[in-house]
Amino acid sequence: MPERPMTSTPGLGSVPLSRRLTFRIVAILSVVMCLALAAIGATLLLSWQLEGSGAAINDAGSLRMRSYRLAFELESYRQGHLPRAVITGHIDEFDHILATLQRGDRNRPLAVPNEIGIRNQLVGVSLYWRDQVRPELLRALDISGGAGSPFSQEHGTRLASLVGQIDRFVMQLEIDNARKTEWLRLCQVALGLMAIAMTCAVIYLLFLIVIRPLEQLSSAMRRLTVGDYAAKVAIESDDEFGEVARGFNRMASSLAGAHATLEARVAEKTASLERRNRELSAMYEMAALLNRASTVDEMTEGFLHRVIEVAGADGGIVRLVDPAHDVMHMAAHRGVSSGMTQRERCIHVNYCLCGDGARGVTRIEALDGSVPIASGCHDEGYNVVSVFPIGSGEPSLGVFNLFFRRAHIFTRQDIQLFEVLGQRLAVAIENLRLSTKARELAVLEERNLFAQGLHDSIAQGLSYLNLQAQMLEVAINDRDDESTREALTAIRAGVQESYEDVRELLNNFRARLGAEDLGDAIGNLLDKFRRQTGVAVVFHREGFGAPLSPDQQLQLLFIVQEALSNIRKHSQATHVEVRLEDEARLMLSIHDDGVGFDPAILDSSPENHYGLNIMRERAHRAGMELAIRPEPGRGTRLELKLAEENRQVA
Repeated sequence: MPERPMTSTPGLGSVPLSRRLTFRIVAILSVVMCLALAAIGATLLLSWQLEGSGAAINDAGSLRMRSYRLAFELESYRQGHLPRAVITGHIDEFDHILATLQRGDRNRPLAVPNEIGIRNQLVGVSLYWRDQVRPELLRALDISGGAGSPFSQEHGTRLASLVGQIDRFVMQLEIDNARKTEWLRLCQVALGLMAIAMTCAVIYLLFLIVIRPLEQLSSAMRRLTVGDYAAKVAIESDDEFGEVARGFNRMASSLAGAHATLEARVAEKTASLERRNRELSAMYEMAALLNRASTVDEMTEGFLHRVIEVAGADGGIVRLVDPAHDVMHMAAHRGVSSGMTQRERCIHVNYCLCGDGARGVTRIEALDGSVPIASGCHDEGYNVVSVFPIGSGEPSLGVFNLFFRRAHIFTRQDIQLFEVLGQRLAVAIENLRLSTKARELAVLEERNLFAQGLHDSIAQGLSYLNLQAQMLEVAINDRDDESTREALTAIRAGVQESYEDVRELLNNFRARLGAEDLGDAIGNLLDKFRRQTGVAVVFHREGFGAPLSPDQQLQLLFIVQEALSNIRKHSQATHVEVRLEDEARLMLSIHDDGVGFDPAILDSSPENHYGLNIMRERAHRAGMELAIRPEPGRGTRLELKLAEENRQVA
């Protein structure tokens, strides 16, 4: 099914700022907040003004009481009942109160309203007090007179006038305070009404721009959930909900289209999955088959049988290239006649379509006469011939053919599958050949070591026997019975020693790894050495490291066997000490108390000491370091070290 082209759809970010839902909500809330702040600010201002006016009314009202008190105190002063300082102090307090009313006091707070009439009245009171009443009071304190004096009557008149002005000032303050109290109440009522109105407006707007679109979208989703793919959402705005509605409608249309073609697409996907499963199963089975096969013939026969089943072919051939002679040999065949088998058992690497496969090219051709092809395939009645390389490069290891008597179409996936299977077969054949070569190389190396062992032991023994036989012949010719007996004794001892050497050599090369670990295996070798030679052996072991790989452990045991053999034949030792330190690093030491030898002998003629050479070769093969430290007259110490980085864990 062809893939649908991807079309770009406008996202939420394409909605203009003025039509965005977030902008509208923020704008509404901002207006509500501004109105609320304005109302709250007005009430705060009125309450602050009322608080300041209340303090001003209290202070202004106290001026009347202070006026009466000054008149009473002045009379008491005339009669000598009150000191002058008290009256002057009260006059100063009167001055201070008037000054406070004029400038205000933020700390109390106290403030006289900025009304012109109130301010003028306050100024009038202050001037009348300063110009008329206060000077008269001070003169009265300086003049001593009796009651009913002209000054006393005039002072009473002026004081009454002052009290009248103060009364008018207080009355104006109370009227202004009452008016502001009414305004405060009106503001509070308005704030309450505005809160109700704004709440209703916000609820309505949220219902209009949020709740109703969500309900419509939810209803459409419920319809879509139950299979009503015709469900649509009415687009009533150009904000985010409008974009969501458009997206939902597009999704519903896509689902409707997808549901209409669902059965066909499910069948297509099912077929694709089945084909993929067959491919994976074929690759898995092919890998298992190639891993089980032990010969190239077994590999090619099983491979051809499996690919013919997978492809549904009527026949097939597997051919392997012989690069030395530029030919391809038929390694396996199935479903072809014996005549074709005989004709094409060995063909040139450039023969027909198979030549292209040998160069790493896949060819699939219909035998309709448009492409020149050898007559053998025509004679067999094939309609389609294919050739796939065995390998991934040029030149390939070979090719395999698939033949069809009816028309057959290879898909791209089929071609890739068979090419991959050909690569798997090539890897398996290469691995098998490399494994065979590795086994051959190992056999050759063991033969070389065996030959060196024979030369080191048996050849030298036979040379010694040959010399003794010559001496025996001379003694017999000279009729020297004593020399004859000595020669026979020497020959008998030499034969016995050669027999022991042969038996030991065979035992060494028959050695196999058992289930025991390294320490137990070394202990078994030492026990056998102790029984055969009677030499005292002490074995110390420290640590239990990770098990060695089979090859490293086998080489180490061979080295121990060779060292014990040298001790038996050459050292004349009575005591052997073996120490194994098996931690992250492995170290093995073998020390005997024999006669030892001169190290210069090794440097002068190393080729004559085959046993030591064999040990060095085995140590090098296992990644170990071998050191031999002889001490003439005091024995020999052999040290074998395996570094942590060279240790191969089983």
